[in-house]
Amino acid sequence: MMDDPSSQSQLQDLQRQQERKRSPSSKKHYMILLLITYFSLFVGSVSSTLVSKFYFIHKGSSIWVSTWVQSAGFPLLFLLIYLPHHLFKCTRRRPFTRFTPKLLLLSVFIGLMLGLNNFLFSWGTSCLPVSTSSLLLSSQLAFNLILSVIIVKQKITFSNFNCVILLTLGSVLLALSSNHDRPEELSRAKYFTGFFSTVGAGLLFALYLPVMEMIYKKVYCYEMVIEMQLAMEMAATALATVGMAADHGFSEMKKESETVFDLGPKAYWLTLAFNMVTWQFAFMGTAGLVFLTTSLTGGICMTALMAANVLGGVLAYGDKFGGGKLVSTLLCLWGFCSYVYGMYVKMKEEEEEEEKNDDNGGSIELLHDHEQQMV
Repeated sequence: MMDDPSSQSQLQDLQRQQERKRSPSSKKHYMILLLITYFSLFVGSVSSTLVSKFYFIHKGSSIWVSTWVQSAGFPLLFLLIYLPHHLFKCTRRRPFTRFTPKLLLLSVFIGLMLGLNNFLFSWGTSCLPVSTSSLLLSSQLAFNLILSVIIVKQKITFSNFNCVILLTLGSVLLALSSNHDRPEELSRAKYFTGFFSTVGAGLLFALYLPVMEMIYKKVYCYEMVIEMQLAMEMAATALATVGMAADHGFSEMKKESETVFDLGPKAYWLTLAFNMVTWQFAFMGTAGLVFLTTSLTGGICMTALMAANVLGGVLAYGDKFGGGKLVSTLLCLWGFCSYVYGMYVKMKEEEEEEEKNDDNGGSIELLHDHEQQMV
């Protein structure tokens, strides 16, 4: 068995991966990439939510247009895929190396699921205040934990279980008091349509995250994550394009920009363009977090940004911020802080265990060398 060249190659790759994980420089690079990824998620999540609501506030009415712009910015990903290799020469890997047909099919399937999620999110955003929709999206976390346990065998610890319970309680509290947050001009039926559409988007996203974590286990570099994201967003854009065509969305865009959008055509197209860019930040931040950590961590980090979205809705659009939302936001922050503390304790324990193993390994190697000299 040990003489098999493929087995030896796999063993050597595993050893090199373990050495890279233990080296201080690799840990530093990992933390830098993780911070950049989370910053991308922060900027993308807050700005895309606010800009999407901006479109509907200023008389934009097409749910399919709002859905389409969420993924139509995928050409920007070509810059991240080709520039590092061809222009900056910072990677020797050629784009789409080892990107198999199976991986492409999986990316397309998940992209269609993402497109449906985008549609539900747009539907909910068109009906609800930003603060309410942001809080409702946190309902995905409990289902994310359950599906992570089933799909990727996520271990349940006190910190992640406590976090999920607190965030879920916050969502339930919002649901019980949300009827008082309904704008006067919004009908009860439309309000609850948006309410359940947002919950549906959250549940679908709860499935999306662990499925992506399972697939990312077969991906060996961050560049492939970007390539998969490109394929997924192309599929999501294709789905939204079909919906746009069926709903005469493209012909209505020009009419909407000239006669419906109350800030004029220039502001209309700038709004759509800026929305395309911000959604790319959000999606790449999400994908990067799942790849670098776990699907549960990605879901928790996204839910933690809910407080920023709620505050943004209150500051930008004057959303009401009553006692129910305040308590719900505090519960979410409490849950996230408990999870971060649990992760910190776990990382410290792992570092101590690695140092202990390294010391034992060094002692064994010295003993082995001594025995060889005696022989």
